[in-house]
Amino acid sequence: MDSVKDLIEIAEALKAEPYVDEKKVAVIGRSYGGFMVLAAVTHYPHIFTAGIDLVGISSFRTFLENTGPWRRKLRESEYGTIEADGEFFDEIDPIHHSERITAPLMVSHGANDPRVPIAETEQIIEELRARNHPVEYIRFEDEGHGIVKIENQITAYTAMAQFLEKIYN
Repeated sequence: MDSVKDLIEIAEALKAEPYVDEKKVAVIGRSYGGFMVLAAVTHYPHIFTAGIDLVGISSFRTFLENTGPWRRKLRESEYGTIEADGEFFDEIDPIHHSERITAPLMVSHGANDPRVPIAETEQIIEELRARNHPVEYIRFEDEGHGIVKIENQITAYTAMAQFLEKIYN
């Protein structure tokens, strides 16, 4: 969570600048950065006024349970194991704190993602929609762990710009 605290400090420093409207500070991240977005808006809900999560992890526990065995082994060396770190995962995982989210959220994920299972996105979407929280979801049936097709990039980046315009205008 130190990396999330770093993100919060950066946001606070930006808000202190006279040219930054503190009511218009959004956070965007992809993959682990998507986890950072979700962690920031759950553990520090008063900092960001919007979030965009791209192929992010909403729970390290479910991510490790559902990712491929080859991927799990690689990620455990970075994130930890369910056996040794499961309680910590449960403490920090955004999926367990989704009720704290106050910022509108946009989320995008490729259905064929071999790295972060799409269930990571869909479980947070389900939680937010269950409480009628503002969330926009773009699911790309023909993408994996990112947006590589030009037509999908146009769709995604246009939607992100429109999402931010709608929130901040």
